[in-house]
Amino acid sequence: MGGIASVLYGVAVYGLFLGTFLYAIAFVGNLPAPKTIDSGEVGPLTLALAIDTVLLGLFAVQHSVMARPGFKRWWTRRVPEPVERTTFVLFASLALLLLYWQWRPMPGPVWTVTNPIGAFALQAIFWLGWALVLLSTFMINHFELFGLRQVYCRLRGNSLPPAGFRTPFLYKRVRHPIYLGFLLAFWATPAMTMGHLLFAVATTGYILIGIQLEERDLIAAFGDRYRRYREQVSMLIPLPRRRVQPDEGTPAKLDRL
Repeated sequence: MGGIASVLYGVAVYGLFLGTFLYAIAFVGNLPAPKTIDSGEVGPLTLALAIDTVLLGLFAVQHSVMARPGFKRWWTRRVPEPVERTTFVLFASLALLLLYWQWRPMPGPVWTVTNPIGAFALQAIFWLGWALVLLSTFMINHFELFGLRQVYCRLRGNSLPPAGFRTPFLYKRVRHPIYLGFLLAFWATPAMTMGHLLFAVATTGYILIGIQLEERDLIAAFGDRYRRYREQVSMLIPLPRRRVQPDEGTPAKLDRL
C-alpha cells in the first residue's frame, strides 16, 4: 500500500509540475493566460518591486535549501527517501504558483524591438530556450529528476542504482544546458519591461549562485572526475571542448564514464 500511495503521490505532483512548467512559458512570454509577467493591475512601483523581490527570494531559498545534500539527509529522516524528490518538486511548484498569483506587473518599457526580423529572432530564441530546458532533462533522466523513477522503484521493491557520472550529448559541450535554456527563455523578448527585467536579473543571479552550490556538491560526489570535466567543458556558453593533460589518478577521457 505504501508503494501504491507513493506512486499516486508522485504522479499527482508530476502533473502539478507539468502544469506549472507550461504556465511558466505563458507567464514569461506574455502568452494568453489569466496572469502573466506584464499583465494585471498596476500599483505603486516601490510596492511592486518589494513584493516581486520577496516572491523571487522565496523560490530561490526553497529551491537552494531543499537541493542541498545536508538538508536531504535531515529531510529523509522525516519523509520516506523514495518520495524526497517528489516532495522537493511539490514545494518548488507551489513556490512558483505563489509567484504567478501574487506577481505585481511593472510595465515601464526598458527596450522594445519593432523590427519584424529582430522581434521574430528574439521569439525564436525564447522558444529555443524552453525546448532546450525540456530536452536537457531527458538527456540525464527526466523521470528521476522529477521523482517518478524513485516512487516506481519503491512500488517494485527495487532500489535506485548509485548515481553515476555521465555527459550525454549537449553535456559534452556545456555543463549546464538546463540553466542555459532558462537564461535564453528569460532574456529573449522583443518587449522588455521593468518587471520582466527584474525577473530576468534575479533569476540569472540565482542561476549563477546555484551553479556554484551544485558544482560544489558534484565535486564532493565525483571528485577528480568532475574537476576534470569542469576544466574541459564550459559552464554555460557552448565552446569547443578544451584539452587538458590528465593528472595522475584522473581519467583521461570523461566520455568513458
